[in-house]
Amino acid sequence: MSDARPIDAVLADQPHAIVERDGVRYTLLGTAHVSLASVEAVRDAIASGAFDTVAVELDPQRLQALSDPDALARLDLVQVIRTGRTALFAANLALAAYQRRLAEQLGIEPGAELKRAVLEARERDLPVHLIDRDVGLTFKRASARLGWWQRAKLGGGMMVGLFVDDEVGAEDIEKLKQGDMLESSFSEFASDSPALYETVIAERDRYMAARLREAAVVAPTDGPRPREVLAVIGAGHLLGMARHLREDTEAPEALRAELEALPKKSDIPWFTIVLATFVLGGFAWGFWRGGVDVGSDLLLAWVLATGIPGAIGCAIARGHPLSILTAFVASPITPLHPALASGTLSALVEAWVRDPNYADFMALRDDVQHWRGWWRNRVARILLNFFLTSLGTAIGVWLGGAQLIGKLFG
Repeated sequence: MSDARPIDAVLADQPHAIVERDGVRYTLLGTAHVSLASVEAVRDAIASGAFDTVAVELDPQRLQALSDPDALARLDLVQVIRTGRTALFAANLALAAYQRRLAEQLGIEPGAELKRAVLEARERDLPVHLIDRDVGLTFKRASARLGWWQRAKLGGGMMVGLFVDDEVGAEDIEKLKQGDMLESSFSEFASDSPALYETVIAERDRYMAARLREAAVVAPTDGPRPREVLAVIGAGHLLGMARHLREDTEAPEALRAELEALPKKSDIPWFTIVLATFVLGGFAWGFWRGGVDVGSDLLLAWVLATGIPGAIGCAIARGHPLSILTAFVASPITPLHPALASGTLSALVEAWVRDPNYADFMALRDDVQHWRGWWRNRVARILLNFFLTSLGTAIGVWLGGAQLIGKLFG
């Protein structure tokens, strides 16, 4: 500790803000997520001995990704598919691929200063609080605020981002030096929008300020109440978080619950109801008015129009024959049921028949950087199976609907 720099000297040339509230002094240290200088500033700030608690702009999932490279290999992919988290898993994979490109281009792991803050605090037995919102919640809330076209661009951009290996543009790198990892990551895949900024930056300013206030109210059984809190955050959050720490009066628990809530979807699946009514009603009308021949013709047209594109999508993903058969059988049925998806069923069969091994998970981030790797890696191929089968089924629904209209009213 004799070589430690005084905290005033550490902060002198670093963006920071100090807020005192309710007997606690919060020192917000603004960092650049791709800067060795920020790593050194974090190390020196904690080594100064001026703080009894450290808070970091991370959630448990992102910390695990930074500190445990083998975590991906322990993932239960079947459970991910069954619980409907396939798209979220793909989004996280896209963000990881983007950050890897940054690391290779700049020679430093994005978020290295956040990882250093956790390691330094733990070495000194200081309490560590992860104050950022779960990245999955942020992605879902951002997606819910976007229009359907912006959601399509975001999803499509992320899929494209998994295939390309281009250098990250100078503008995005500058954002990382000045601001926030998630902001830069999202803007890589979708054009800037007020809704995206509100969810990715402004909401998280409020959320992290509330989490800081929560962390400062420690029950006696959990240890002494922190009086000096160091919060290591991206520089883009500095002004917003300082303002919310000073001005917010709502209870932090209520604020956190509000910012973790997802927009409630309609309990009534109107599109599925309308589609099922039209398709099943068309079959019934065909059997009633035209007998078995007309009814069977309508039924066969729907099965072939939806089943074949779904099976083709699965085949393009180089699915197992059983997966392709599942896609063909499921595609005519799942659009008529709100809780089923042909891509989910086909991907589950693919994961069961061709269970990914440890090597597939460990090679995943490398393999998805090149288009051939998507068909070579079993994990990536299951993702392709899910998306391409779903896409094929969606195309088939429009084709099948058009054929039914033509046969019913032609």
